[in-house]
Amino acid sequence: MASWSEFAADVPRLADGVRRLLQQYGPGLGYLATVRADGGPRVHPVSPVLTEEGLFCFVIDSPKRRDLERDGRYALHSFPAEESDDEAYLAGRARPVTDPARVTRLARRHCAIYDIDWRLFEFSIDVAMIAQHDVAGVARPAVQVWLEPGGQSGRPGDPRHAAPPAPTVDHHGSAAA
Repeated sequence: MASWSEFAADVPRLADGVRRLLQQYGPGLGYLATVRADGGPRVHPVSPVLTEEGLFCFVIDSPKRRDLERDGRYALHSFPAEESDDEAYLAGRARPVTDPARVTRLARRHCAIYDIDWRLFEFSIDVAMIAQHDVAGVARPAVQVWLEPGGQSGRPGDPRHAAPPAPTVDHHGSAAA
């Protein structure tokens, strides 16, 4: 699993596109999918925080926080764009940030309210994707996909084992067929 910083250093154009779509309305906005205790999906709107340090989310006491504490797997999808049907998708693992100095620094910088029961999570990245749809109605979108190098998990149904729509960009940014 890669940190946001490692991902951005590996494929800066893709990271910039993901950032642009997550922050298209100012602060980060996205849909966070977590894994319920029964294995089913749960989806909630969130405000992800992208910094030079990483990709984070302040999560209040809620079912989604309990999901992340129990099973850190997540998927994050951008809000729909007003100007196009472009979309960004990330998947990986969320882990609670336990360093008090880091939590305080990020909370102050991003105006997290202290009298609310929230926990800060950092999101690592296994898969990143941007789909750019032609506004003229071309049926096949342009897709860029990044898979964390060497990150084969072996889990059935893992999105890294599925063939993405063509054309794609591999984790090194070169075109793939």
